[in-house]
Amino acid sequence: MVFLPFFLLPFINFLTNRCPSYKESHNLTHVSEFLLLGLSDDPEVQPLLFGLFLFMYLISVLGNLLIILSVISDSHLHTPMYFFLSNLSLVDIGYTSTTIPKMIVNIQTHSRVISYAGCLTQMSIFILFGCLDSLLLTMMAYDRFVAICHPLHYPVIMNPHLCSFLILVSFLISILDSQLHNWIVLQLTCYKDVEISSFFCDPSQLLKLACPDSSINNLLIFFIGTISGGVPLLGILYSYTQVISSILRVSSSGGRYKAFSTCCSHLSVVFLFYGTGFGVYFSSAVSHSPKKGVVASVVYAVVSPLLNPFIYSLRNRDIKSALWRLINRRV
Repeated sequence: MVFLPFFLLPFINFLTNRCPSYKESHNLTHVSEFLLLGLSDDPEVQPLLFGLFLFMYLISVLGNLLIILSVISDSHLHTPMYFFLSNLSLVDIGYTSTTIPKMIVNIQTHSRVISYAGCLTQMSIFILFGCLDSLLLTMMAYDRFVAICHPLHYPVIMNPHLCSFLILVSFLISILDSQLHNWIVLQLTCYKDVEISSFFCDPSQLLKLACPDSSINNLLIFFIGTISGGVPLLGILYSYTQVISSILRVSSSGGRYKAFSTCCSHLSVVFLFYGTGFGVYFSSAVSHSPKKGVVASVVYAVVSPLLNPFIYSLRNRDIKSALWRLINRRV
């Protein structure tokens, strides 16, 4: 989720105006807290979920921290590609830390309550890191485009000042995007229920609770998922169209394999992130099954950041060498 177009704001105002007043119906006009239904309400499953998600969270944080430490400690990895990769790992740590710890605490304390302010805060931070994740993947695609299509100009184009500037701009855009979402949800003062069919405050779930007209909500979710996710994805597709075109023009098969191998890890992460992300929002728009949306959210918010360090470390010889040097140095 990156850019929330302003032409969606009239839809929000329309939705708000559609909500009846408290005197006319018993919809909730003053909500102080929500209930996160989570993955299961079976008491026998809760210990299993607690152990599973605690393990996944620790592995995700540890794996991404190892990527960051490897890039920082190894001078061979002080390049734009690994600079963006270390920032992606840092964002993934924040991404998972936004949702999983709250879920683990809820399971341990047998409580599903999250305050209204806490819900909006979690949603804003989740969107912030999700937006940064998307933009970093776009920048990494641009880095591969310059490296393969314009190799002689690569050191000049991808200089440290440009890389730092891209990170700063991405951060500012992400803050703007999260605050726009926050402002839009603040306009939805009428709710028909306080039970969120997820383990975190998903914006699509909050919009579903906004008012009874589900068809308009589904249309709004579809527009948000398509427009906000499509802009960076188009940039990635354009970059890799040019990359593949350049690779096919390489005469030797060894050169083509070497050029394509540098993009495999990034492409795997892109497919995982965008495939599960679009699955969440499109399934929310067309499906009325809460369980399917929760499963897709787990893959999108938990599994994707968990697999990123493994994808990069297992398919990248430089990362594996840096990891071994880092481990041997500590031992």
